[in-house]
Amino acid sequence: MSTPRPTPSGAAAVEVKALRDALDAEHAAVYGYGIAGGRLTGAARTQARTALDAHRARRDTITRLIADRGATAPPAAPAYTVPFPVATPADATRLAVYLEDGVALHLGALVAAAGAPLRAEAAGWLREAAVWGVRWRGASTPFPGVPEEGGSGTATAGGRT
Repeated sequence: MSTPRPTPSGAAAVEVKALRDALDAEHAAVYGYGIAGGRLTGAARTQARTALDAHRARRDTITRLIADRGATAPPAAPAYTVPFPVATPADATRLAVYLEDGVALHLGALVAAAGAPLRAEAAGWLREAAVWGVRWRGASTPFPGVPEEGGSGTATAGGRT
């Protein structure tokens, strides 16, 4: 019989919550890239598949990090809210931007909540999400994942249905 591990508290609990939120965003990105990839062709489809693989790998790493802290990782939802219809390649590209912005927002919160060395790893993940956002958007943004003031109000990946 195994002995139950104590529930994280204090700074550890904040870190676990940020990991769980980032994991939910990764689950949503995996779901969303499945939708986006179905509307893309050629190089864009290949790019979506590569991004999907990166999000799956990050999802698995974050799941392990949560377990390593003695906590339970939330499972993926059966479905996630897609913020708009995805019927064309342009819609799929817009969805990819939305997903990367949402992941970036949650990874930024993880960077803020994490202690070293997780902070450095999370900052690398945030950089990767920002680069994916630039690839899909075609331009950079000053603060990836943060809605522009008075702008379109970029929503976040992670909205469960």
